[in-house]
Amino acid sequence: MEAIDQLLLAGALVMFAGILLGAFSSRFGVPFLLVFLLVGMLAGEDGIGGIDFDDHRLAFFVGNLALAIILLDGGLRTKLATFRVALRPSLVLASVGVVLTALPLGWFTAWVFDLDWRHGLLLGSIVGSTDAAAVFALLRASGTRLNERVANTLEIESGINDPTAIFLTMLMISILMAPEDVQGLELVRRLFVQFGLGGLLGFGLGHVLARVMRHVHVGEGLSALLLCSGGVSAFALTGLLGGSGFVAVYLVGLVVGNQLRRTAENLLRAMDGMAWLAQSSMFLLLGLLVTPSELPAIAWPALAVSGFLMLVARPLAVWLCLLPFSFVPREVTFMSWIGLRGAVPIVLAVFPLLAGVPEARLLFNIAFVVVVTSLLLQGSSVPFMARLFGVGLPPREEPRVRPMLSDDRLAVLEFRIGRRSPMLGTDLRTLLLPEGVRVVGVLRRDTVLHDEAAGVLALDDVVMLVAPDHEVDHLSDLFTSVDVAARRQFYGDFVLEGDALLADVCSAYGCELSAGFEGLTLDEAMRRQARNLVEGDAVQLAGLLLIAREMIDGRVVKVGLKLTRAPSRTTTAGA
Repeated sequence: MEAIDQLLLAGALVMFAGILLGAFSSRFGVPFLLVFLLVGMLAGEDGIGGIDFDDHRLAFFVGNLALAIILLDGGLRTKLATFRVALRPSLVLASVGVVLTALPLGWFTAWVFDLDWRHGLLLGSIVGSTDAAAVFALLRASGTRLNERVANTLEIESGINDPTAIFLTMLMISILMAPEDVQGLELVRRLFVQFGLGGLLGFGLGHVLARVMRHVHVGEGLSALLLCSGGVSAFALTGLLGGSGFVAVYLVGLVVGNQLRRTAENLLRAMDGMAWLAQSSMFLLLGLLVTPSELPAIAWPALAVSGFLMLVARPLAVWLCLLPFSFVPREVTFMSWIGLRGAVPIVLAVFPLLAGVPEARLLFNIAFVVVVTSLLLQGSSVPFMARLFGVGLPPREEPRVRPMLSDDRLAVLEFRIGRRSPMLGTDLRTLLLPEGVRVVGVLRRDTVLHDEAAGVLALDDVVMLVAPDHEVDHLSDLFTSVDVAARRQFYGDFVLEGDALLADVCSAYGCELSAGFEGLTLDEAMRRQARNLVEGDAVQLAGLLLIAREMIDGRVVKVGLKLTRAPSRTTTAGA
């Protein structure tokens, strides 16, 4: 019993310290995940904790379990509509992009460390993929809103590129340990089987799990456990059948999240805790696995490898892969930099250790340095880089959403009126709300008032609305606290309806209508000029700078207008 108590105490204290330090360090832009990794190192054999941990099999098991839950959570939060602008470039980055990253990085690693080229390519394969845990967590934690084209490309890429990295890693291990068994056609067949089975089983089992969850009504906590157990079952079953469990579990989350729609909002809040537990446990364990005293001897060449990955290999791969999709340069540059590495490379670095590959410990330590520098430099710079390259959107507070169990196309929204809310001092009786939106009541000092009795909205009032699913983002802009100056700078001083005629706008502002645009609405003209528009895209038409301010189902419903051109944000491209 005493040994169990000591183990529980050590584990709880390490987790407790990680959360406290993470909350403090996040004020300075240090990613939470990096803090957990460092706390694990401090608790390890060379740190103040003195815990001697070298169980690679346990780390491999925990890492895979945690990654399954993280990918499931990421899929839940991805809207199927985002595939409209991000699927094709994401697929290219997740396959060809990983190879194009691994090849030059492998050559550089072999040269820097004076290794056999096969060991260099093995390291390139291990760290060649971006990490879903890092991408999903840091984009949410940073509070940065990226435009949909960039955010969805990064998230989908990180969610489905693991099979390519695993395939390349296993290939290089086979070349090193049993080259006579390596057959080119068999390897290609295995890769297609992994992606194909992962996709088919992911979609199929996702539909089954969504149906089960729709008909089984339990509490939020049990719903999250039901979803996690179903997702991990899909992950394991797909792996047993020869497919990619990583692709399957991501697609299970995608299908469930999109089928349940707004009824999944409460589930997402419960899943937050599960995902954070998975991430923190994984990074703590991986921190324990590393031996810090071994790192100084390889620090400088390992940092050179990390720098080459961030500044040469990843940018080269991204630029080549996105050439056919006509992304604008600022978007490509941002995605080149935000190629976050996280737990996946460290988990993959365990493969050579388990297989007994020569120099496996060296490769593990190099991968660890790459991950730490990626989280520290790339992860902490997400908000700054988003502003620098103009791919961020003005911040927006999300309302509290309660699903309507009778109709998942409707939701009950709660908006608290803050000091900077545009609705402060507004009389609800004079407010023109979108079609289908109704005021349920106003909560004021523990008293629920009807909109007629509420009168002028006061500080800390909570306005409750029933609204269609597609109006949630628009109402968030209408009610929540915003930086009005930042929004005007981004969208312009004027807001127009997407169905307004371009000819009428040109007449009002004295500009010349271009040939071929007669009779078109702003929405139609913008979509003709730039395909696959997303919120925040700017289009130059007839001397006007038009910004897509709000979009529904691929249509521009609200347009921001600037009378002067801003070339750095103007786009005529899409994915």
